[in-house]
Amino acid sequence: MCFKNLPVEFDAGGKPFLRNGVGDPYATATATPPEGPRQLTSENIQELLKRNGHIKSLDFDPVTRVAGALAFHTVADFENRKVLEARSVATLFRGYEVIMVGRDPRDAIYITSRACGVCGGVHSVCSALATEMAIGCCPPPMGVLIRNLALALEFLYDHPLHLHLLAGPDYSQVIVEPTNPSLYERAKVTEAHHTAIHGYRTIADLMTDLNPLTGRLYVEALHMTRVAREAYVLICGKYPHPQTIVPGGMSSTINLTVMNEMFVRLSQFFDYSKKLALIWDDITDFFYDANPEYKKVGARRANMIDTGIFDHPDAYDATYESANDWGNRRWATPGAIVEGKLVTTDLKTINIGLEEFVEHSFYEEWTGDGQQQHFATDPSGNPLSPYHPWNKVTRPRPQGTNWKEKYTWDTTPRWDRQSMEAGAYARLWNTAVARKMPESPFMESTGHSLKMRVPAGALPETELEWHVPEVWNAFERNRARAYCQAFTTLIAFEQWRAAMDRLKDGDSRTSTKFEIPKRGTQQGVGFWGAGRGYLTHHLTLDRGAVANYQIVTPSSWNASPTDRWGQPGPYEEAVLNTPLLEETNDPAKFRGLDVLRAIRSFDPCMPCTTHIQSEGGLITREVNTCACGLDD
Repeated sequence: MCFKNLPVEFDAGGKPFLRNGVGDPYATATATPPEGPRQLTSENIQELLKRNGHIKSLDFDPVTRVAGALAFHTVADFENRKVLEARSVATLFRGYEVIMVGRDPRDAIYITSRACGVCGGVHSVCSALATEMAIGCCPPPMGVLIRNLALALEFLYDHPLHLHLLAGPDYSQVIVEPTNPSLYERAKVTEAHHTAIHGYRTIADLMTDLNPLTGRLYVEALHMTRVAREAYVLICGKYPHPQTIVPGGMSSTINLTVMNEMFVRLSQFFDYSKKLALIWDDITDFFYDANPEYKKVGARRANMIDTGIFDHPDAYDATYESANDWGNRRWATPGAIVEGKLVTTDLKTINIGLEEFVEHSFYEEWTGDGQQQHFATDPSGNPLSPYHPWNKVTRPRPQGTNWKEKYTWDTTPRWDRQSMEAGAYARLWNTAVARKMPESPFMESTGHSLKMRVPAGALPETELEWHVPEVWNAFERNRARAYCQAFTTLIAFEQWRAAMDRLKDGDSRTSTKFEIPKRGTQQGVGFWGAGRGYLTHHLTLDRGAVANYQIVTPSSWNASPTDRWGQPGPYEEAVLNTPLLEETNDPAKFRGLDVLRAIRSFDPCMPCTTHIQSEGGLITREVNTCACGLDD
């Protein structure tokens, strides 16, 4: 039994079924609220603001150094150094889900790619996976391997972008010294533990090179993102919006020249991934030792979800019926983690536990109106909620912001009606604990950690080990993201080696021919992931055209608002638990650094958080917060 809140049970053979004797099994008004933290009511907050001069609103609009438009509202108690209210506001609105309706499903590869200028390739592949499932088309092994390589190269770009260009400056000298001068003085005399690998003698040296624009780590990260993109275009044609991803595989031409040019670039990440992991080990350990209160910055329950990525070419058959089998043979294992415990690795269980609500979002409810085909079960006959994305219709209803009612363009995805977060670290956690990854001479999942043997470059071969953390917070998100660089590098190396073996055997076929069925209704779902975590595309075809298209992105999970049971979204919960540790007692000088650290640790990417259509230009908003969101 992995569901605590949904009315779904499992028989002796593991087949899910609706609990007997429940009249309206998916009712929300009468459902028992999920366990977990709750926001104070708007009335409570207003009363506190009236009675206490030390309680003030603290708003960030926009939150800078994120991809896209995110605003964040808080009410802070400056006397007790804590946050009383947190509201995540997605201010960006798009039209991709509505744009897709009525189109040929092949268009989704190119249209949904534009959902994000940072990670468009993951949307392209996710849409191809959904289409393959709907039309019954499976790529050849080389097509699977080249897709995996493309995904890994996209991540090798994305992880340094997050760590040293977007989140990293929050730990730099120009930020830490003015907000926490005593902490920076301590950094000057604190020796770094891993100088032999990354070359920095003190923590202050690290902080100085994390400075935006001028720091060497910042500049190096810019360079490494270019290296990854150079390798990516060898097999995908262009970046950020690839041209070689098709249902049934890839249209790339693969030969020894392409593979050798790719390896020249991939091998540069052997040394870089060693440095990245150990730099963030040293930064994290320094903050913990300096003040244990930093363990509370961005802290929340270890509730995570991921569908896994990197298919095994001998296992993937593109069918929903076999999804549990091929999902569990992925290099990164699917999984749902609740309160730090892995409760399932089955893709179909992950899928049927998914619901999407709009209680505090600028949308209309869609259930029970008869205008959308309702699927009571998935293609395997497992029960589906009326709030599942296959049953969802995107209906925007713009209006004024009201914390008690509607305040964001993001929806509220929940799994088993619990607030889950998405992240690259969920892949590490699932893979480390499940112990299902394919055999590799470079990686081993131990049940509590992930061991990685990174080959020699200029630096010697190095053993890295990411451990499931005892606490979950902003620092552990960044540390895990750094270890994901090594994890991704080694998976890319494995895919490259496997592709080279096939080339030597004369196997260079990368795609399978297909036909789009022109009759009947078909369903498909792409189970994939972005650099920042979980990604699914839910597709319904009717007579060969798209009847419905729904996208659930990592930031849809993380930026989600408080749900109808008062349970905050992941950003909100993390900020509510964050102490205010800046060395000032003057609210006017307060910069909200720890709040921003908490938010940015999730790697917010808002362009693909919301997908709606605005009839006649109902609302316009110009947002220039981050160059990486301007490609789309």
